[in-house]
Amino acid sequence: MNSRERLVYMANQIARNFATMPDIDAAYAVADHIAKFWDPHMRATIFAYRGEGGEELLPVTRQALDRLQNQRPRPAQTRATRFNAVDEAGGSDAG
Repeated sequence: MNSRERLVYMANQIARNFATMPDIDAAYAVADHIAKFWDPHMRATIFAYRGEGGEELLPVTRQALDRLQNQRPRPAQTRATRFNAVDEAGGSDAG
């Protein structure tokens, strides 16, 4: 699995997880997570893939990326992103 395939897998995995939570907007939660925890290179890679069609992206993932690129921010959607917003350095999913 190359790095782009890995990012697609990760983004879809995040979307699947948030889609099980009935009290949140999954697309906004995915967008929030990617904005807060993914480094700029990771975001650029997934945005480029989305721009090429993003065939392997789930609909929720596509919607999240579209929202991020259109800069429609919303307040933190999950406890994790609220926590990360408070004086957290780094905060990246990049291992």
